[in-house]
Amino acid sequence: MPWMQLKARISPENAEPLEELLLAEGATAITLQDAFDDPVFEPERGTTPLWDETILTGLYDDLEGIESMLDRVRQAWAAEFPEEPCPEVEVELLADRDWEREWMDDFHPLQMGERLWIVPSWHTPPDLDAVNLHLDPGLAFGTGTHPTTALCLGWLDGLAVAGELQELEILDVGCGSGILAIAALKLGARRATGTDIDPQALQASRDNAERNDVAETDFRLCYPEQLETCDFPLVIANILAGPLVELANEIAGRVAPGGRLALSGILEDQAEEVLETYREQGLLMDEPEITEGWVRLSGQRPIRLE
Repeated sequence: MPWMQLKARISPENAEPLEELLLAEGATAITLQDAFDDPVFEPERGTTPLWDETILTGLYDDLEGIESMLDRVRQAWAAEFPEEPCPEVEVELLADRDWEREWMDDFHPLQMGERLWIVPSWHTPPDLDAVNLHLDPGLAFGTGTHPTTALCLGWLDGLAVAGELQELEILDVGCGSGILAIAALKLGARRATGTDIDPQALQASRDNAERNDVAETDFRLCYPEQLETCDFPLVIANILAGPLVELANEIAGRVAPGGRLALSGILEDQAEEVLETYREQGLLMDEPEITEGWVRLSGQRPIRLE
């Protein structure tokens, strides 16, 4: 089925009212993006970054009524903002294509380390004897495609190959899709606990655990304040540098004596601050591992000899 695409370059303050008008007129989908593609990797906590100029795109399946719809949008805008001209909207007909098929074609199985593969549900695992984690791209909770997730998965696979993951219990702080905890279980960990503050993330983790035949008794999900176990032999946190620093005492405090820690979601120029913060927590930190400007830090809590 062909679609009609509407596109407007507007100021950030005009984005929301125009979005509401288009949705009220039956837009199937609305997307917002930075007109200049300036990335904001980590805004300061408590702030909402605004782009200098926004591109708003709307999709419609009613091709015949598009002009009358735009007239109603202009009239509604003039009534609500009499001194502000309505943003100019470009109209483009999109050819009929199999959008779902094209989207799926963008995602292929990914190998992480020696034994682990991330395999979308519509693909056959390239290596049936490997450890295959079935995970579909979803709500940006972590699918293995981002360097931060890949760095953590490679680290887990390395521990498993070395025989250092067997029968361990893992804590995944900010579990998102559950990809790291589920991977650890499939690689040989005994039990995993995943925490997150977002209920949608916890639900995504549950769905992915079920898809990968991970029992609820093996993978416990909870909010951070519900944690009962104090010490874990393996703690992993793939979030952002700011929260990693702010939560250093809570995260580092969960690492058992002799236990290991992995941290990711860190930009290269943020690594030193995070590194020093966790050294101050008494952890022996390794040299950073860097991929595409993103960093994974790892370390270990020493065993105290009485």
